Amino acid sequence: MDTSAIRQELTQRKAMLENRASKVERDASHRDEPLSADFAEQAVERENDDVLHAIAGESLHEITMINQALARLDAGTYGECNECGKAIDEKRLQAVPYANLCIQCAELNG
Repeated sequence: MDTSAIRQELTQRKAMLENRASKVERDASHRDEPLSADFAEQAVERENDDVLHAIAGESLHEITMINQALARLDAGTYGECNECGKAIDEKRLQAVPYANLCIQCAELNG
């Protein structure tokens, strides 16, 4: 397993997510554009803000998962299941590079 390529992929994904979360937060805070004066339009804008906050939350959650994967790379435990200690299938790690559970344990914890 090429850990340097994995580290690079995780680092790039993390930077992209941090950028997305920053943009979403800026949009949701209305720093660049204030809310509309029209109450009906404000209601729509507030609903959009809720969606933006959900997107930001998902981005921050994935950043946390990436940080944990980077820490496992540093510790030499990347690719080991946190539950059973067995190796996580390489195809799973390719699909979800920050996976910390093997497929069997992930299904049990589902």
